Amino acid sequence: MIGSEPAEGGPAPVSHRPEEEGSRVASTPSHPARPTGPTEGPGQATAQRGFVLLVLAGALWGTGGPAAAVLQSEHGLTSMSAAVYRLLIAGVVITLVLFLMGRLRRMVWSRPLVGRLALNGVLHALFQLLYFGSLALIPVGLATLVKIGSVPVFITIGVCLLARRRPTVTLMIPVALAVVGLALLAGFPSTDAPPAQLAAGLACALGAGLAFSVMGLANRRPVEGLDALTNAGLGMLLGSLLLLPAGLSFGMAVPVEAQALGLLLFLGLIPTVLAYLAYFMGLRTASDAGVAVGTIAEPLTAALLSAALLGEQTTALGMAGAVILVASMGAEPVIRRVELRRTARDSP
Repeated sequence: MIGSEPAEGGPAPVSHRPEEEGSRVASTPSHPARPTGPTEGPGQATAQRGFVLLVLAGALWGTGGPAAAVLQSEHGLTSMSAAVYRLLIAGVVITLVLFLMGRLRRMVWSRPLVGRLALNGVLHALFQLLYFGSLALIPVGLATLVKIGSVPVFITIGVCLLARRRPTVTLMIPVALAVVGLALLAGFPSTDAPPAQLAAGLACALGAGLAFSVMGLANRRPVEGLDALTNAGLGMLLGSLLLLPAGLSFGMAVPVEAQALGLLLFLGLIPTVLAYLAYFMGLRTASDAGVAVGTIAEPLTAALLSAALLGEQTTALGMAGAVILVASMGAEPVIRRVELRRTARDSP
């Protein structure tokens, strides 16, 4: 190599032995680069993806309300029958996909797996029964407000009970914003129902919110061998079978028309299959606050679509509520970053 041979008569080259190099490197003080700000580790990135999936699920659920409204007003389908059809279509479609993929044959039907599917099926049916029972007793706006508004509160209580701790400020801020925003968006609907009927309707709406919250809390913990697709599909199939007697009692006749059949298919696939798939996937990784407020996108999406497609008017208070709902969902990632910065500052 050029320069590797010493010049004749010149000084011998300096020898750098490995031990000298090692001691030189060891004696050199190391100055690791200090982070200029909080960095998102794998856990933070995973929590962010989980929260985004929950927001997506809420937005997809929000498209179901306008579709069901058209089915009821223009095609005479009852709300209970629409609920049965959406679960039945979703359950059958996903189960068929699982069968064609061979995943049903490869499943190991353990006791925890069967228990989780049974729990989800019962909760799906109970949620629909209680919600539509509340609609028969109190106005739709009040029933929806109580049902959706109670979910962040129930989730917060459940998270704290399971963790055996008090609710933190970072959990309470998004939840409080969500409840206030929902109340403004719904417009504080009034009712002239008798006290006993009002109490029964509110109890049904609260029961529906509780059933949905229990489903969310239970499915945060994965079960071995049960993926999100199987969990959603088989749970909804079981729920639809449990609801079928109630649907038949209300009448499930559907006009053989392109719009009616198309809306039913949309109701089963978009705000049910895709929404619950995103929901079950997001539950496993989202933060506590993300689980509590992520699905608040549902009433916001429903209100926007109803105004755009069905001509429903939104009041100034409703617009303020929508803004607060967006702030509630936006508070979750902001608070998570604040906690990350505080943890990075307090760590040695």
